[in-house]
Amino acid sequence: MQKRDYLFILKSFLVWRIAITIIVILAIKYIPLSGINFFGGKYINYITNPLFWGWANFDGEHYLSIAMFGYKDLQLAFFPMYPFFMNIVSKFIGSSTASYVWSGLIISNLFLLGSLQLLYKLAKLDFSEKVAKLSVILLLLFPTSFFLGSVYTESLFLFLSLSTYYLYRKDKFLIAGLVGILMTLTRLYGIFIIVMICVDILIKIINFRKIVKQKIYLIGISILGIGSYMIYCWKTKGDMLAFYSLQTNVGEHRSLDLIMLPQVFYRYALKIIPNLTWSYPPVVFTTLFEFGIALLFLLVILFSFRKTRWDYWVYITLGYLVPTLTGSFSSLPRYVIVLFPAFILLAVKLEKANIYLRLGIYTVLSIIGIIAESLFFRGYFVS
Repeated sequence: MQKRDYLFILKSFLVWRIAITIIVILAIKYIPLSGINFFGGKYINYITNPLFWGWANFDGEHYLSIAMFGYKDLQLAFFPMYPFFMNIVSKFIGSSTASYVWSGLIISNLFLLGSLQLLYKLAKLDFSEKVAKLSVILLLLFPTSFFLGSVYTESLFLFLSLSTYYLYRKDKFLIAGLVGILMTLTRLYGIFIIVMICVDILIKIINFRKIVKQKIYLIGISILGIGSYMIYCWKTKGDMLAFYSLQTNVGEHRSLDLIMLPQVFYRYALKIIPNLTWSYPPVVFTTLFEFGIALLFLLVILFSFRKTRWDYWVYITLGYLVPTLTGSFSSLPRYVIVLFPAFILLAVKLEKANIYLRLGIYTVLSIIGIIAESLFFRGYFVS
């Protein structure tokens, strides 16, 4: 990357960071609180400084708790790498709850900056500089991008997954495997990156002798991360898949029974949306938002079939389908933010669009993002 590339990424990040902060300031002034629950640092801290504590709303509370006190009941659904980093960074800042929030914010924003650079570099391996820049812009303009700067695991996972895959593409298999261990300790989606790499190996028809000779097999040590966490879950809960089975306790409308995608769309289109209480706009927005993102990424998957790299297509498909197996699109708008190939593919399509269409898309994404972020910071569930 050249100096101007780094400057583009830094400027994009700073503009985004300033923009989402302004949105929060306006939301605090004009949008009423949803209640007294799900606020970062609890309600008593939030009301003293919502501009600070709001970055740890909802799941951020769990990451704070795990970083400060370790795992409690029902928290195994949250993977350990992010709160572990928070705990380490906080040792250099202080032991107060606020110190842990600062730790999370530092981690998220630094890893987001690194993720933008990796996304740019990865896109340029296969596409033009314009596509690389558009990929960065689309990621930052995506309506749930504010989670990347919050006390959430998204930025860390995005950085580790991009690093693992990029290092694999550069034939640095041992380092990719070692980074992959941290990746699979951060999110379940880390397994999908390993599958993504395996698909690429199969497509290239790399035989067993080449895998051994070039030490491509070293990518496989990535599973040590999630493997160790599964052992921990088994020892503490007697369930190696506790991180999955506990999802019903931390998410709405979820089921442990596997429900196929057509049935989920059916439930939303004919049961959930028609019965919405339209007099309560936040729930209406969130439900339509979930449904809209589900439809958008389904279209990306369908229209990119056999028209892009197979490993990209498989990762997007797995990352999209697996959360829907619980019977809900709840949180899907946040889950898809780490599916980096989707932003590259959308950038490829957008590269050929005229300036007016691009500005129109940017405007729509920005408006939805402003609403989503504003509701989130005032205690309304968005994703």
